[in-house]
Amino acid sequence: MAKPNIHPQWYPEAKVYCNGEVVMTVGSTKPELHVDVWSGNHPFYTGTQKIIDTEGRVERFLRKYGMMEGDEQTQNQEPKQGKKRR
Repeated sequence: MAKPNIHPQWYPEAKVYCNGEVVMTVGSTKPELHVDVWSGNHPFYTGTQKIIDTEGRVERFLRKYGMMEGDEQTQNQEPKQGKKRR
């Protein structure tokens, strides 16, 4: 059993607000939680996630590892001949 008078008050039905609307209820030590992002509006969970390509980094990565569609130049290149270790 928990020690008396050392734990914060527990609210089993705390309301979570996002943009002024109640989006869910959870257990918390605060009666109300105000959040900017939750699973209902986060791009990862809603499937609207977009990759932001800053300075061509994504394209360069895809080209480097031969993942670009229609990128036949990197697929047809022969591996570079390096020094052999003995």
